[in-house]
Amino acid sequence: MDALSRVEIIEVGPRDGLQNEGTVLTVETKVAFIERVIAAGARRIEAVSFVNPRHVPQMADADDVMAKVPRRADVSYAGLVLNRRGLERALVARVDEINAVVVATDTFSKRNQGTTTEEGLRVWSEIAWLAAEAGVRATVTIAAAFGCPFEGAVSADHVRELVRRVADAGPAEIVLADTIGVGVPTQVTELVRQSCEVTDIPLRFHFHNTRNTGYANATAAVLAGVSKLDSSCGGIGGCPFAPNATGNVATEDLEYLLAGMGVHTGLDADAVARTGTWIGTQLGKAVPALLGRAGPFPAGDT
Repeated sequence: MDALSRVEIIEVGPRDGLQNEGTVLTVETKVAFIERVIAAGARRIEAVSFVNPRHVPQMADADDVMAKVPRRADVSYAGLVLNRRGLERALVARVDEINAVVVATDTFSKRNQGTTTEEGLRVWSEIAWLAAEAGVRATVTIAAAFGCPFEGAVSADHVRELVRRVADAGPAEIVLADTIGVGVPTQVTELVRQSCEVTDIPLRFHFHNTRNTGYANATAAVLAGVSKLDSSCGGIGGCPFAPNATGNVATEDLEYLLAGMGVHTGLDADAVARTGTWIGTQLGKAVPALLGRAGPFPAGDT
């Protein structure tokens, strides 16, 4: 199967990337991070999450960050929300879109947001309705769609049913997340097939590279016709409620991969790589991304 000619990359470094880091950055540094990824070509950015600061202290200043981000007609800022209170904060902060979460298993869902999966579906429906009333674009992520750190394997049939049910509330996109990085390409292909049987709402995938399969999974998604992928500059990130859930696929490494396949993203890989190195410096560590270390190929290309 031929790859698509264009894929939209949603930059999640400022939110999913930073939420699992031990170093809590200042508002000014977070805004600078966002400004740098915009300069590198990012146009959809998951900038913050509106969650309980006791549980995710890295996101405690979400309102302040949104008050200082550059407002541009060609840039859309997303905020993660888990409940009505989070949505209310997101609307006051003037996000352009919200992303809600339904976790595929009860155990992980209770740890992540204090609800069962069934309760999470009801919360999503309420959030979707309220967002529509406010005129704000809403997407929904099915987390742990490839596997759960507490309950093990998650079947494609179960995910298919969740896709069918979240679609009833009319999201702009449905995001299937490999939250703990256990998926393989054949699972990606099967989830695309089964999801497309129950809805025509666009799919988006969110991959972590915990077991070094994230880039293979991204390739499988693109070859299956998926035109939207999440990634994190520098490959930073993870989930604070999932043991050993390490970083997302790195935006710069994903851009290098897709460019080599003839897929356009609008990103400047060299600028993203420099930003990945920069954010690592702010966090006091080397980032997982490799393009910043290896450089482009052929030498001099960007």
